[in-house]
Amino acid sequence: MSMRDESIRRWIGEVPIYGIALALFALCVVLLTGKGISLDAEPAAANAWLYLVAIIAWLSVDTAVYLARRRPSEPIAALHRRYAGPTAAQRWLAGTPLLALCVLLMPFFSKMKAAIPLFNDYTWDARFIAWDRAIFFGHDAWQVLQPLVGYPPITAALAFLYHAWLLLLYLGCLYFAFAAIDPAIRRRFFLTYVLAWSVIGGGVATLLASVGPCFVGPLFGDPAFDAQMAYLRAADGQIPVMTLSVQEMLLDWHLADADGLGSGITAMPSMHVAIAFLFWLATRRVSPMVGRWFLAFFVAIWIGSVHLAYHYAVDGLVSVVLVAMLWRASDWIFKWWDARVAASAARIQPILRTKTVPAE
Repeated sequence: MSMRDESIRRWIGEVPIYGIALALFALCVVLLTGKGISLDAEPAAANAWLYLVAIIAWLSVDTAVYLARRRPSEPIAALHRRYAGPTAAQRWLAGTPLLALCVLLMPFFSKMKAAIPLFNDYTWDARFIAWDRAIFFGHDAWQVLQPLVGYPPITAALAFLYHAWLLLLYLGCLYFAFAAIDPAIRRRFFLTYVLAWSVIGGGVATLLASVGPCFVGPLFGDPAFDAQMAYLRAADGQIPVMTLSVQEMLLDWHLADADGLGSGITAMPSMHVAIAFLFWLATRRVSPMVGRWFLAFFVAIWIGSVHLAYHYAVDGLVSVVLVAMLWRASDWIFKWWDARVAASAARIQPILRTKTVPAE
């Protein structure tokens, strides 16, 4: 089978990802234009630049590791085969549509996230605070975690991991798009990824609009989490807590009605928890050992989301439940799609055989 035919076969198998993504993009365009918000190319260009940087970083590290392990006698020729040979070229070609999808996805999500106040008021925080207190016997979730993680070095480490989560969106997605892994895992990952950002991060976040513990004070004058923010600022005085500056930036962008890449405020559900959980679901099927590391990372992100005042505990809980449902639904969608493709191929084959029989 030629390189082009192999890529086409893979793209056909991934049609549900692109079809659903395009439908969701179209819905976003309709909703945003209905509110007078125009789309521009700048966020997508910025995101494409970030992916280019990620590709360069990935290739640099991979090159160093490959040369150190293999020590080829002709390094240039070996690297050419590895990155530009027929197998590599086929892999680059086949994964490019998924890369393009990732480049476009975050700008659309950022636009929708920033537009939440246009569709719904932030009215759910009081309920989520009450739900957390019901779960933790009258205490806020951060108060329960404080004896375990309320130390400046641990706080700073969780803040670092919270920022490192961004690597999942770039290096992580590049891996799933281009690595030689089971196509079934790749397809389920990306369909769930698209649905998570759109359905969970867009639709559910709009329906359950909330700002989270770090913003209820500045935006609503609610002092419920003043003690938590006081601890975080005190910890930052000892060891930099990276998330505090980001929270200030998000607040400034919100007050200025900015809608660029990464802007917008929303707490429920937690996309940090959702994506970390999705990576665990996918990586454990690629490698059980790597899956265990991602399980630890997912738990750390959920704890950090609460400890760093971004989220209520129930934000992460809802995210986990919804991602699990989407992961299962993606399996059903691809089983249905593969059955349709197989049925179409079965109908076409007899016709092709008939047309190739020589006339008597």
